[in-house]
Amino acid sequence: MTQPKRLSDRLSVTSQVDPASMQALADAGFRSIISNRPDGEEPGQPAWTTIEHAAREAGMEARHIPVTPGAISDEDAAHFGAALDGLPGPTLAFCRTGTRSATLWALSNADGHSPDELIATAADAGYDIAPLRDRLTRR
Repeated sequence: MTQPKRLSDRLSVTSQVDPASMQALADAGFRSIISNRPDGEEPGQPAWTTIEHAAREAGMEARHIPVTPGAISDEDAAHFGAALDGLPGPTLAFCRTGTRSATLWALSNADGHSPDELIATAADAGYDIAPLRDRLTRR
């Protein structure tokens, strides 16, 4: 797992997590985790149930909001935002590379932040969400 990238006080994102790293994540201060990967997206990917069990064993809450790359809907973003609001923070969201999680964060925060601010924050964390500018502006 790569080092989590902070997007806000409540959220960091990263690439695929290993169930064996859950205790270390909890020890680092994360209180919840959100998976944005569908099960079986690629060979060798840990199943959500395995990750969820490891997270709960480490004392963290867990949510599964799987989305397909390039097909993230406004409803997906709303579910992500609601989960983030309802989970104890800080939260770690993950997907294959972290980009889907950063995208969901930006779309779920578009009403309260300018597209430039969201795009710059994601870029500072290493994620290019500039192609979302029109969607972030329309919200």
